[in-house]
Amino acid sequence: MVRTVGVAVVGFGWMGRVHTQAYQRVPHHFPQLPVRPELVTVAEEVPGRAEEAAEQFGFPSTTRNWRDVAADPRVHAVSITAPNFLHREIGVAMAEAGKHIWIEKPVGLTAEDARAVADAVAKAGVRGTVGFNYRNAPAVAYARELLASGELGTVTHVRVRLFSDYAAHPDGALTWRYERARGGGGVLGDLASHGVDLARFLLGDIESLAADTAVFIPERARPTGATAGHTLATGGELGPVENEDYVNCLLRFASGARGVLEASRVSVGEQNNYGFEVHGTKGAVFWDYRRMGELGVSRGTSYQDQPVSTVFVGPGHGEYGAFQPGAANAMGYDDLKVIEARNFLRSVAEGTSYGPTLEDAVHSATALDAMSRSAAQGTWVTLG
Repeated sequence: MVRTVGVAVVGFGWMGRVHTQAYQRVPHHFPQLPVRPELVTVAEEVPGRAEEAAEQFGFPSTTRNWRDVAADPRVHAVSITAPNFLHREIGVAMAEAGKHIWIEKPVGLTAEDARAVADAVAKAGVRGTVGFNYRNAPAVAYARELLASGELGTVTHVRVRLFSDYAAHPDGALTWRYERARGGGGVLGDLASHGVDLARFLLGDIESLAADTAVFIPERARPTGATAGHTLATGGELGPVENEDYVNCLLRFASGARGVLEASRVSVGEQNNYGFEVHGTKGAVFWDYRRMGELGVSRGTSYQDQPVSTVFVGPGHGEYGAFQPGAANAMGYDDLKVIEARNFLRSVAEGTSYGPTLEDAVHSATALDAMSRSAAQGTWVTLG
């Protein structure tokens, strides 16, 4: 018998909208799931936003105070899509209130924040998952299978890139994202957190790293009102950008493999240029998020001059079959979040974690903290 899980969304910017749409789509793509999400309430402190969400998506109630969600007995599971600096407080409170949580990365500002949420989830005995959505791409799942099978030999090195232009405009408003106390490590939390998770998902634990960081746009204009996304602002008072625009990091894995992770939020001409190349002693795999349904694969016995073939993922790869009936039909970003919602709800239903957990968030945040220390000290840092 299918049971209902009451869900709430805390923070209704773009990501809150994405989570809400994912909940509504889950039954269509995963009809065998033993639970069904039911939208209960939305919390958003910006006046009018929660009401707009209720009107568009059918939330029966709204609030401007997220604490009302923690106290609401109708709510069993909560999406936490508020800004980074609120992750720890909200995450811990929801877990302590007995709510299962789906929280966006990077889960706070530091590894200490991520650990606090992870510990609260474990102590409360609730389920928790994190928004590392790129690992849900069927091509990424296939790449992991190839690497784990040994078909590509022993993995030698990986390069992970995450280049974007969302902060490239010099008139981009000085929102919370650029403040150390509210936005944490800037591009480290925004993009490099995904890169760390992809690297670990494919190659295993990172043992040590060495990083370099930079701020290329040192000042921005302060916004005069509420912002959403990456708002432009001109003529306002200038303030300092306190966190990183760019990071380049060398990685050493516990397996002995090596890696390079590079991320930038100010790369003019780059729109969501995310991807990886993983090389082994017998072959390699290549993935570009902008061509999400394709995986470049080199395998065989030639070693030198060995060709690369393009595999168009299909129903046999990851969760592709829940969305399309045949290979090479396109999937998109929102589909990855539907898979994430399904894994979260399945975790709630079965009491077993599916998809990335809060422990994965702790591993990612630990690496991000190490990057900051490495850049400041100019040394390699070992991950504990």
